[in-house]
Amino acid sequence: MKWGIILLNELKICCMSNEETLKFAADELRRYSTIMQKNLSVSHLSDCQGSCPKDNTICLGLMKDMGISTKNVDYTEFDDEIYIDVSDGKGVISGINPRSVLLGVYRFLTEAGCMWVRPGKDGEYIPSKDISKVKVKVHEIASYRHRGICIEGSNSYENIENIIDWAPKVGFNAYFFQFREAFTFFERWYSHRNNPLKKPEIFTVEMAKDFLKRAEKEIQKRGLIHHAVGHGWTCEPFGIPGLSWDKSEYEVKPEVAKYLAEVNGKRELWGGIPLNTNLCYSNTEVRSIITDAMVDYLQENPGVDILHFWLADGSNNQCECENCRKSIPSDYYIMMLNELDKKLTAKGINTKIVFLIYVDLLWAPEKEIVENPDRFILMFAPITRSYSAAFETEEELPQTLPYSRNKLKFPSNVKENLAFLKAWEKAFKGDSFDFDYHFMWDHYLDPGYYKMAEILSKDIKNLKEINLNGYVSCQTQRAFFPTGLGMYIMGRTLWNRELSFNELADHYFAGSFGDDWEKCKTYMSKLSELFDPPYMRKEKEIVNNDAAQRFSSICAYIDDFRKVIDLNVSNENFCRASSWNYLKYHADLCSLLALALEARALGNKEKAISIWKLTEKYAQEHEDVLQSILDVYLYILTLTGRLGLR
Repeated sequence: MKWGIILLNELKICCMSNEETLKFAADELRRYSTIMQKNLSVSHLSDCQGSCPKDNTICLGLMKDMGISTKNVDYTEFDDEIYIDVSDGKGVISGINPRSVLLGVYRFLTEAGCMWVRPGKDGEYIPSKDISKVKVKVHEIASYRHRGICIEGSNSYENIENIIDWAPKVGFNAYFFQFREAFTFFERWYSHRNNPLKKPEIFTVEMAKDFLKRAEKEIQKRGLIHHAVGHGWTCEPFGIPGLSWDKSEYEVKPEVAKYLAEVNGKRELWGGIPLNTNLCYSNTEVRSIITDAMVDYLQENPGVDILHFWLADGSNNQCECENCRKSIPSDYYIMMLNELDKKLTAKGINTKIVFLIYVDLLWAPEKEIVENPDRFILMFAPITRSYSAAFETEEELPQTLPYSRNKLKFPSNVKENLAFLKAWEKAFKGDSFDFDYHFMWDHYLDPGYYKMAEILSKDIKNLKEINLNGYVSCQTQRAFFPTGLGMYIMGRTLWNRELSFNELADHYFAGSFGDDWEKCKTYMSKLSELFDPPYMRKEKEIVNNDAAQRFSSICAYIDDFRKVIDLNVSNENFCRASSWNYLKYHADLCSLLALALEARALGNKEKAISIWKLTEKYAQEHEDVLQSILDVYLYILTLTGRLGLR
């Protein structure tokens, strides 16, 4: 089939180029238009490369090819800008790169009334509408350069394919596969961890590699920015596998053991986990082996746009040898960054490298500075923060605690974390983003998903004030139970930080639930209030009569709302019916959880654990129904640990 003008009844779509993402954008516009307008007939006409017809035609192409001026004269390949001017079934959808054109198509469809409330077919709300009646005029630059999702949790291949497909529909522009093969994130699902009711399946590293190749094609088709690796550079180059955080028996040869960090007089794997093991970074051989491995990786993987170079995932386990004690870890880290930059430059490799501020590396270097900031992107990863407060910029920041090797106390509140970020500005002035964990664990501590969505909105709005140019979310890929409100807020607000949380929430609930959306929004907000996330985060006394009374009221509140659910589960729209149907399961799970928490708040831990076991079993029994929206593995792992229900 030759790409060119596609006749849609009285609408044509003209793709100005045969570039893969532009073709995909044209196909997406055609596909969703035919769903909206049932009587459209499609035929393919002549090629229109170089010029676009004016009549009854929507033209897709790059702004420079269409003579449209950009608002951003200093844009990079990672920036996005869209230009849409369509009315009466004709006009243009354009962008500064093919990815931006695709984002522009989804924005046009959004303005036409389409919504993607969660990944998958049951998350598509596509209204009936005559395309010729749609009028959209938009010229926008994304508020933030970096707008990505990072793989975590437990996933089937279909989960990954669906989230990659969904992401650009709400404004994301990047996807991040952690580790070389992302093995552990697939293996957890196929081995069915935390669900003894499902039979484990065989899963291999080769299967993970195949999944990665398939997913990379989906990333490329959409023009998304491909982030890769992160942890693993402190073990893989030395012949020690870094596939997961599982403790195992590994043979470490003497010629490799000498490179491991010396802690308490021993050079050995930290807790038996290679990914958590730091190295002797003052050793020039260590730094050379690591940086050579990264050069080799990029030569073998030219499709990677941004490579992450992180140290070990452990903390307070830095090398205590005489040489390493001469500088703090971040100084050796910067040394490696500078050495890596020189090697990549010599090979003519221009790939950007992400380095992170995280656990021991929160403490800014005392001596070294990044020599070529254009090569690097700083990643702020405040993993120990609380989500009871958002990033704020008005209050004075405290002094950071002095560095004390392997005796560090990590910050929990937002202001303390921001103080560390501020201290790094002396060593590096360049591109940066927040790498945060709203949907890694914390959303399970807010079963209504509402309060945390408010915090997330504030966090994103304030990123620019703390000199961060975006956000990559380290998270479960299935954060859509009971709703996708937070994920929708994330994507839309990263695109436009001026958007109102309340207006976006109204829009999301209206699209997801239809006529009774306001009742549903009130219900979700009230559930968040009743479960009280700060209490769930152990920021309040656990044995607490007030908390017990609050939890005891939840079942009655849920039972009252079941009447609304029952009235709507047969909604004639498949997407909205699915949204209400998921709430039935959510109501059951939350009722059980509330009973467990009530017993816990009354000090009856044995009863709490007994009811929690019923909660676990319910999630396990219904995993097949909820698989696309709830990560049962991570749900059980998180709540069992965080709530002490073991």
